This record gives sequence, structure tokens and C-alpha cells, in this order.
Amino acid sequence: MVGVQAIAGCANLVDSTPPSISVTDSAAPQATAQTFNYQDYADVLETYVNDQGLVDYSGLQTNREQLDRFNKSLGGVTPQTYSSWTETEQIAFLINAYNAFTLQSIIDHNPLKESIKDISGVWNRREFSLAGETITLDNIEHDLLRKNFNEPRIHVALVCAAISCPILRNEPYLPTTLDAQLSAQTARFAASPQGFSLDRKEQKVYLSSIFKWYGQDFEQTYGIEDKFKGNSLQQAVLNYLNPTLDPGSQMFLEQEDYHVKYLDYDWSLNKQ
Repeated sequence: MVGVQAIAGCANLVDSTPPSISVTDSAAPQATAQTFNYQDYADVLETYVNDQGLVDYSGLQTNREQLDRFNKSLGGVTPQTYSSWTETEQIAFLINAYNAFTLQSIIDHNPLKESIKDISGVWNRREFSLAGETITLDNIEHDLLRKNFNEPRIHVALVCAAISCPILRNEPYLPTTLDAQLSAQTARFAASPQGFSLDRKEQKVYLSSIFKWYGQDFEQTYGIEDKFKGNSLQQAVLNYLNPTLDPGSQMFLEQEDYHVKYLDYDWSLNKQ
């Protein structure tokens, strides 16, 4: 994120040559819903991720064949095929790739690390094959998703294997359901103590540090003036979260005088 001193991981930007995977060419033939098969990944998520978004990494490490097969298939997509997809298909593909490669990064270490931050270079040096390109997790997040699409809700879908991350869904993101899935992720993150909380007595609103690192991504779509407290980035984030909150919290945000703070980030592994 330009202009922000990020602490690590999901917030870590690197000065690297962006991958050349192109955005959708509107003149290209559109791929069908059957273009890419998510079944292996769906089976992995259903088997090893519970309803709280926690992962049975030990079980997945013992039975990793489906995940490895799926991740290999991500590299088998040609740049031409990727370019023929709709924007929604591309976003779903990239979110799933980020999360699947993150799972791989965790189980590649035996014994398992206590935190993804204990894996050297996991975001900016560890390389994967994706749509004919060699990329890193940072490339997927910053050079592809953030650069090419105005979809700030990716930040409640990308999961960097930490307790304070949004939960990992136990289903893939699919083009046909992406909007509903991202809306559901927004509501669930806002309802979690990792995403949002109010201290009415102290007149403070607490947001995930994700919104500190990437607040600027919400301004274009959710920017608003004079409805919420805080700077322009904080107002945009509150405007984004507000429709998912209970009426009492909505009234507090719209009427009370408060300060916006950011929650500490728990980088412990999101394991069962």
C-alpha cells in the first residue's frame, strides 16, 4: 500500500516487477462457467475447514493430494484463457489462488509453524505458478487484485492464515455467487471481535488493522463526508461496514462523538 509502513504479511508490499497476466479483454470470447474446475479445492475446504474458519492443518498435511492437484491446475490455465474470463471470474480465481497457495505454504512446513510470519519470504519470495506466470502471494494481492479491480471487499476474502484474518470459508468463491459471498464475508467480519467493536463508555470504535493498511481501497466506492467520524479513509470503511451492523451500532456511528482506533493483530495460526 503506497504511503503506509506495513508491519508484515498481508500488509507487506514489495518493489517487484508485476506479473503480466492481463485484465479482461472485452473483445475476447467469454469463458463458460465450466472453464475452471474448483471441485478438488471445494473438497479440501469442506473436509479441513470448520464453520469457524479454522483449519485442520495436520489432517491436510497428511492428505494433501487434492490441494496439490488443485494448485497445479492453477498454473495450467493459459494467459489467453484467463484474459477471456469476465472480471467476476478473474476475481474469484485470484482469491481462491491466494487462499489455496497460503494453505500450501503452511503445510509445506513440518512441524507446522505457530504463525505464518515464521515462514521466511512467504509473501514476497515464495513463488507459485499461476496462469502461465511465476508469482508470489504479494503479486496476487497487490499487483493483480488491488491494481486491476475496484473491489475492496477482497480484503475480507483473502486469508493469510492468522486468527485476526477474516475467516476462511469452507467453500470456494465462485463467479456465480461471488457478490453474495463477499457480502456475507463483510457481515461476518463486521460481527466478529477481529473486525469491528464499539466501546460506548470510552466513546471509541475499533476496526481491524486490515482497514488501516488498506483503507484507501475503500474510498472510491464507499467514500462519504460528514456522516461518520475519523479521517476520510476511516469514514469510507465505516460507511462500508455500517449496513451490516445492528441498529444500535448504526445509530452510535451516525450520532455519537467517538474516536476510531485499530485492533491489535493476532498472527497466531488459524488452526483447529
